[in-house]
Amino acid sequence: MKNALNIVTPHEAVSHVKSGDRVFLHGAAMTPNILINALTERYRELREVELIHIHTEGPAPYTAPPYNESFMTNSCFVAGNVRQAVNSRIGAYIPIFLSEIHLLFRRNFLPIDVALIQVSPPDEHGYCSLGVSVDITLPAVQTAKKVIAQVNPQVPRTHGDGIIHVSRIHAAIEVDVPIHSPKISIPSETEQKIGEYVAGLVEDGATLQMGIGGIPNVVLSKLMNHKRLGIHTELFSDGVLPLIENGVITGEEKKIKTGKIVTCFAAGTPQLYDFINDNPVVHFKEAAYTNDSAIIRQNPKVTAINSAIEIDLTGQVCADTIGKYHYSGVGGQMDFIRGASLSEGGKAIFAMPSVTAKGVSKIVPFLKEGAGVTTTRAHVHYVATEFGVVNLFGKNLKQRAKAMISIAHPEHREALEEAYFEMAY
Repeated sequence: MKNALNIVTPHEAVSHVKSGDRVFLHGAAMTPNILINALTERYRELREVELIHIHTEGPAPYTAPPYNESFMTNSCFVAGNVRQAVNSRIGAYIPIFLSEIHLLFRRNFLPIDVALIQVSPPDEHGYCSLGVSVDITLPAVQTAKKVIAQVNPQVPRTHGDGIIHVSRIHAAIEVDVPIHSPKISIPSETEQKIGEYVAGLVEDGATLQMGIGGIPNVVLSKLMNHKRLGIHTELFSDGVLPLIENGVITGEEKKIKTGKIVTCFAAGTPQLYDFINDNPVVHFKEAAYTNDSAIIRQNPKVTAINSAIEIDLTGQVCADTIGKYHYSGVGGQMDFIRGASLSEGGKAIFAMPSVTAKGVSKIVPFLKEGAGVTTTRAHVHYVATEFGVVNLFGKNLKQRAKAMISIAHPEHREALEEAYFEMAY
């Protein structure tokens, strides 16, 4: 088994891609943009190359002319850089649970010809780290016919399952650039109120799942007086660091990987990446593990906090489309909503502002035409806005409508009541 990388130029590396290939792109903070740019530069000689991925960072030149004549994006989660393409004839979106994407590769529904990834330099044993994005990348590199790597000393070496031996890497390029660090927004006054309500639902000893953004950061900032919290999530970011430093997050009550922070990808500041680097407390697993509801439910008091684009009066949640327009993706929402609901003492929470930035109500009589039902009304329990929290579990449709209207923006409550009356009677 070889212990040396085959270092070549970017152009030589991507020469392994042939017309008609399906190419996997490593995502999130680990997006290998230099390899991607080199690949798209071959647009004149390639045809019908499919690029499959989840959320990627940085430019996506393959979605714009003239490159999109040769490349087609097939996205399992829609990010801003491919949103326009996915909503046109030059791209496509696959609605699928994050926990099940690995089946597309492992069961040959969508076999991978070439995987473009970013990794750390190999250790003395010849193993590179997939860094802070193991998610669906691990099954992609395990099943791909060829693996092309962007080797970067600024990639954190992570503990867990995200490793690949140099013998699996057919060609590699060397770079030395920071991995992606998304901007952290300052929570708005509305997000502060929502975060306070949600934090009030978190119990000592809870196992948390939360993403990135204003509301999760507020929730985390309000937990400094809590005790024995744990983390089992798909994504985590900087908000957990003060809680770890102050002994709030210990993971001691978790049943699955007690004492470990379990995740499948991370995105944040360089400080977060420094904390993760070679830290055995943080355990990176593939999404098929982190998002398995049968595993999630074994932890106590799983508190899952997710967002929505709109929720109707019966509790149906749309989180991936705006009407017919594909905005994000199914992701892991249902995985954790179900896992939390089945956990002993667990709480599945949706947290969102009552209105959009333009003042449109996010609580609606019925979802927009063409909207996807990301989470069914039978799965929804807690819903929080800046006007309070309601629990829909066990409520009939009339009671649900009344509860949802009570946390809608006051300017929209009368219209919602009239709409419900027309629908019901």
